[in-house]
Amino acid sequence: MKMLLFVLIGVVLTLIFVVGIMVNPDLNTHENKIRVAYFPNISHAVPIVGIEKGFFSNQIGNNTVIEPLLFDSGPQVIESIFAGSVDIAYVGPGPAINGFLKSEQRNVKILSGAASGGVSFIVHPDSKIESVANFEGKRIATPQIGNTQDISLRTYLSDNGLKPAEKGGSVIVLNTGNSDIYILFAKGDIDAAWVPEPTATILV
Repeated sequence: MKMLLFVLIGVVLTLIFVVGIMVNPDLNTHENKIRVAYFPNISHAVPIVGIEKGFFSNQIGNNTVIEPLLFDSGPQVIESIFAGSVDIAYVGPGPAINGFLKSEQRNVKILSGAASGGVSFIVHPDSKIESVANFEGKRIATPQIGNTQDISLRTYLSDNGLKPAEKGGSVIVLNTGNSDIYILFAKGDIDAAWVPEPTATILV
């Protein structure tokens, strides 16, 4: 079987990845449990290390249990906050701001930034993309519409005079999960992927 060769052409980031910590003020403290949402990727090293090393537990005391909840995208996290199943979350700027506005500034609070970075641009070897000048007509995938990587890609396109196809432009932006991006990339059905780690390394 022919082995696919993947090319990493570098980390491209136009929006600073700011992780907002969002708090549900209605959390039930009587259970002595805090449900913390984050993603299983390198961009979310802060909660991963904080929970695994016990840094968070040391600060809040042993009487409170931290329950980690893994998600794949920011919009999913915001939905869970509104549903009352998440108390604190680490998410990107887009979902954080959208959640804050949709909550009418009452049910969601953005406490702090926690990290920066979080995007790698991976090009399929058959796509012939060498620069942004080659983006026209290409199919570029992001994990989900409205998440950090999606906003960053769309901003990059706008900064370079390009538009996604749904806005009358020539760049086809596909929003699909990281696992589906891997399948599409391996089959050559997309030209590139605008993704976080470890998805970027997996594609390479």
